[in-house]
Amino acid sequence: MSEVTENRGHRKERVGVVTSDVQSKTIVVKVERRTTHPLYKKVVKVSKKFTAHDENNEAKIGDTVRIAETRPLSKNKCWRLIEIISRAAE
Repeated sequence: MSEVTENRGHRKERVGVVTSDVQSKTIVVKVERRTTHPLYKKVVKVSKKFTAHDENNEAKIGDTVRIAETRPLSKNKCWRLIEIISRAAE
């Protein structure tokens, strides 16, 4: 039975920093990536915010977390928290 729950197929995963934990069971994660500007060829940082499901309200602002794609849980939420990689310095 555990093999079925562990094998969820190919799901996208992202690593980012929690920017908001105000909502219940929901966190907002900012994911940054580096890309080359199409015209000027300069390397720039591009960031995007994802809304992720945090069942136990474990993650806090500033934590580095790993999130994975899942089925739609609400209008904007289709990611879930996998693990907390590192805690924010307090």
